[in-house]
Amino acid sequence: MQLRPEDVQDIVSLLDSLSYDEFEVRTSELHVTVRRAGGEGWTQESRVLSAPNIVATGIVAADLVEADAATAGSATADPVRPGLIGIRAPLPGTFYRAPRPGADPYVEVGSRVEEDTVVALLETMKLFNSVHANVRGEVVEFLIDDAQPAGQDAVLILVRPDALDSTGGPPSGPEAESLAEA
Repeated sequence: MQLRPEDVQDIVSLLDSLSYDEFEVRTSELHVTVRRAGGEGWTQESRVLSAPNIVATGIVAADLVEADAATAGSATADPVRPGLIGIRAPLPGTFYRAPRPGADPYVEVGSRVEEDTVVALLETMKLFNSVHANVRGEVVEFLIDDAQPAGQDAVLILVRPDALDSTGGPPSGPEAESLAEA
């Protein structure tokens, strides 16, 4: 439904003959509220509504194309080797190992990580998102270089998880003692 200024005038004329103090009309493209302002007549508020127009800029689109190309080869073969767990990109973006240029990286090969350890940042559309390990263990390898594009769900880092007991939890009792001796 298209609402024209003439339609609004017709609505106001109709409302003059009624006892209502407010009238509101909403369509997919327009929102009009008309209120009676005492003896002064009617006031009108209107807003033109439109669906968001999402436009990909050339820079973002190029980054996403590069990220897709970088991860296309890994789509056929899973880079996670047996006995290791991959820390994956939760969304596409540029992978950074440190919080800022020149700073020490969050983790290095050989670093111990816990589930809540921040291991990297992903920059997506000028927003920086922390990447958490979500696993306890030791960092074994980085599969993406610093400041390189990463596709969504791309494996960023390989981690050797801590040994688990038969219930899936951390080892305890004799298992923990034998691991401590090793």
